[in-house]
This record gives sequence, structure tokens and C-alpha cells, in this order.
Amino acid sequence: MIKKIVVANRGEIALRIMRSARELGIATVAVFSEADRLMPFVQYADEAVCIGPAASSQSYLLGDKIIAVAKNTGADAIHPGYGFLSENAKFAQAVADAGLVFIGPSAASIEIMGSKLAAKQAAQRFGVPMVPGTETPLRSVEEAREVVKKTGFPILIKASAGGGGKGMRVVQQESELEEQIRLAKSEALSAFGDDAVFIEKYVGAPRHIEIQVLGDQHGHCVYLFERECSIQRRHQKLIEEAPSSCLTPAIRAAMGQCAVDVARACNYYGAGTVEFLVDEQLNFYFLEMNTRLQVEHPVTEMITGLDLVKEQIRIAEGGKLLFTQEELQINGHAIELRVCAEDPANNFLPDTGQLETYIRPQGYGVRVDDGYEQGMDIPIYYDPMIAKLIAWGADREEARKRLLRAIAEYQVTGIRTTLPFGEWALQQPAFIEGNFDTNFISKYFTPQALEHLNEDAARAAAILAAQIWQTAGQPQVPVTASTNGQASQWKKRKIMR
Repeated sequence: MIKKIVVANRGEIALRIMRSARELGIATVAVFSEADRLMPFVQYADEAVCIGPAASSQSYLLGDKIIAVAKNTGADAIHPGYGFLSENAKFAQAVADAGLVFIGPSAASIEIMGSKLAAKQAAQRFGVPMVPGTETPLRSVEEAREVVKKTGFPILIKASAGGGGKGMRVVQQESELEEQIRLAKSEALSAFGDDAVFIEKYVGAPRHIEIQVLGDQHGHCVYLFERECSIQRRHQKLIEEAPSSCLTPAIRAAMGQCAVDVARACNYYGAGTVEFLVDEQLNFYFLEMNTRLQVEHPVTEMITGLDLVKEQIRIAEGGKLLFTQEELQINGHAIELRVCAEDPANNFLPDTGQLETYIRPQGYGVRVDDGYEQGMDIPIYYDPMIAKLIAWGADREEARKRLLRAIAEYQVTGIRTTLPFGEWALQQPAFIEGNFDTNFISKYFTPQALEHLNEDAARAAAILAAQIWQTAGQPQVPVTASTNGQASQWKKRKIMR
């Protein structure tokens, strides 16, 4: 049995793992960079060890140093969280070679699914539907031209070792082909050290739907239903929900079985996610498999009642799944908004600064996974996500309204965040109707939409304030003005959060 875990990550996911470990009676060790010395996850852990300077290349990506910390502190397992070393097959193998437990899949599974081409080849053996394209790395522009004769334009050039939208290029016509291949290969080499790229037919208006799978080391594997992840910027998700609003029970079961087949194709155990593109006719195509816990895993936990981190730990200890596919049910609906230090009005560019005000929403059905406290600085060295705001409801509409309420209560000043975008998105007809795809932001969103949102909110506040003053028999003073001519603090919060 696992007694002590080194959490090889930072921020909200490190805290989230530590809390589940504590409930299981397992001690935790935080590894942290010099920039994170005062972070909540460092304070929460039973032990904490500084492993280097702020840059992740000098701290969180130093696998050998993390393994040494595990040995020096008497830990018997390492949980990688997501990002950093979580999908690094060499690190997973090094952990195992050091006599430690890697809380995740085998190095072999990570290696197979870490290559999009190898993953496609493995999935094809089980008849999983594929987007038309190439099955091996492109060797030349001439080969690409031959492929395009069969698929037609537009196409998508993708890095085999890619992720997060890097090494990915949409090509609309022949004249762009050579240049876009060159750019994709260059970006892939820079980001992943591997310039292998391949071609897929570009599905113009797809939904991005993923299936959560869970497998043990005894050959059992189940799917924990789907997550809708179509609202994205720069190919990275912003809003996720479970279940999807578009799937029928029959398609859900078919996609779930395909996801289990993909897992079995690489002898997978632990928590993993199989991603699909779904077209307008609800045809679905295998995209890739993520061999780790996903950022958006809380929405699955909310509708299934399972703690996926605890399940990961039990599986890593050699335990069997405690439930069958038939015993799993969907309970209600959950929606997650990623609260990122980004400016939605400026192309979602990252923002930095101090959390001058930071007050979390509360109440029934609301969950906040975060890793910061009021007064802390948002560093420039890491991913800009500061929190995940999740709302559960008995149905989708209740979850949507509850999330809107939680957004309104979330108070953040000092940095710009994606909270206003979330408030706007949840009120769009396309979202309310559940009729949207991965082009949601490009179709509907403009920076001016947030200006109107702030104006509406300020107008409502002015009306409310006027009513309060009138009731109290006081002079009516415009709430959006102050003696120095600046906007009220309430309006400032609406703009800055």
C-alpha cells in the first residue's frame, strides 16, 4: 500500500491531489520552485522540498531531481498531475526503475498514445472510426499533394507528438500547402523536439467530445461518460460540461465502447481520456488519447460521484475497479469554466499582476479548484489558469444558472480573467440551446460583447443603488460616478475580473 506520495506538480492540481491523498491517510510531499515558495500547495503538504528556480525547465521538468526527492523523503509513489512530466514515458519508466510507483499508466502506454500516429494505428486495430488522412509521417510536399487529391481541402496539418494546438495548421488551398507544412514542422520541432507531421481532413464545424476511461491492472476497463469541450481558444478549452447536450444514448454507448477499445489497444490502466471529433451528423472520429488526468475531470466527478484521484491511487496500488459499467449512471449536469489570468478583450493574452481581491463563490452545487490566495502574485512562468469554477445542477439549465450565479459572486481585482467571457458565453442563445461547435468563439465573440456586458451590469447597479437611496430618503447620486470622475469600484471589479 502507498504510504507517501510526491506530487510532481504545482498550483490547483497539486492541492487537489493532496486533499484526496489525505482522505486516504497518505502523506504528501510537495516539490516547488523558488517562485512558488509561498503557494498554498506548499503549505498544505506534509513535507516540501525546493527543487530549483522559477523556470519549469530548471524545476518541475527535472525528473531525476524529483525522483531523488522521493527517495530522500521515503516516499513510495509519484503523482504527476497534468502537464509537466505527466505524459513523459521516459519519466514514468525512470520512476518504475527507481522502485517507485508511478500513479498513472505504464510507460509503454504513454509512449504509444504520445504519438498521434502510433495512437491512430493502435486504435484502427479495433475498428475505431478515423478522420481521413495519412497514417505515417509526411515525407515530402509531393506526398502531401497526393493525399489532398483524395481528401480535398481544407486539411489539417498536425504534429505527431503535439498537443495544445502547437504544430497545427489549417490549409485551405494548394498555394498554402508547402509554407504551412514548413511552419508546422518548425513549430513541432521547437515545441516537442520532433518535427514529424501528418495530414487529416479538416472537419469544419466539429464538436470536441472526450470520453473519460478508467482501467485497472487486471484487465477491467470502463468509461465514465463524456465531456463536451468545444468552447476553445487557440485549440485550448475554456468551458467544459458533462454530459454533452448533443449525444443520444446510443451514440454515447458507441463512443464509450470505442474509448474502451482504444484503452485496450495499449493495455491501458489508470485514468485516461479518449478524444473525438463529432460532425454535424453526429459521426464521430478518434482524435487522440491523453494518458493522464484532465484539467476538466471535476465535471465527470460531479455527475458520477467518483473521486478520480482516489481511483488512480487505488489502481496504482494494484486494486481492482470497484464497479462495473452497468453500475455507472449519469447524475445531473456539471459545467466548468477555466478561470485564467487572460484578457478576453485582447485576444485572451495572458495577464500578470497581484490578486488584490480574491473572494471565491460558495453555496450548494458550486466547487472551486484553485491554488492561489488573496494578495499573491500571478507569475509569468507557468500556465495562466488560476482556478476552475464548477457548478452542478439536476439538469443542464440549473447548472448553467448556478454557474452564472457563481461567476457573479467571484470577486477578483488586480488582474484580468476569463470570468467576464464565461458570463457572456453562458448567456448566448447557441450555448443555451446546446447548439455550438469549436467555432463558437470565432462565430459569436467580440471584445465589444464584454463592453456591453459591463454597461448592462453597471446600469443594473445604478438602478438598484437609486432605489436604495430613494427608499432611505437620501439624495440620488449616480453610482457610476465618483467625486474624482472615476468609475465605481463595483464597475471596476466587473471590468477587471
